[in-house]
Amino acid sequence: MEKLNLEIAKTIIEKAENEASKLGVQMVISVLDEGGNLIATHRMDDAWLASIDIAQNKAWTSVALKMPTSNLEEATVPKAELFGLNTTNQGRIVVFGGGIPLEKDGKVVGAIGVSGSTVPNDVKVAEAGVKAFNELNLEKTR
Repeated sequence: MEKLNLEIAKTIIEKAENEASKLGVQMVISVLDEGGNLIATHRMDDAWLASIDIAQNKAWTSVALKMPTSNLEEATVPKAELFGLNTTNQGRIVVFGGGIPLEKDGKVVGAIGVSGSTVPNDVKVAEAGVKAFNELNLEKTR
């Protein structure tokens, strides 16, 4: 697979949107490259406007810290070692689930960020996008 691009991002978003539709929720789905640059954002009909920024920031957090945003949940509660982390980086750090890195050969090459429902639903929809990305990687290596 070549560098993460719009064609790949559209496939990721399509699979993520299908999962959101199965769950009956309207989501915003964003895909960023390894530098944290926006490739695509997709807002389903009636998805919350606030979710545009949140989805992009979830993806940015995953690229910037090379981990799912859900990994930050316990470490950022009051009195935990990373409490206040979400106030850094001009407030772009998101400390709850819905952002997941996209990895190829063990290297983060981008991320998906999803917002618009409960955190478990955001994670499910993001995971569907990651699965689509991983399937594209398998196809390209065959």
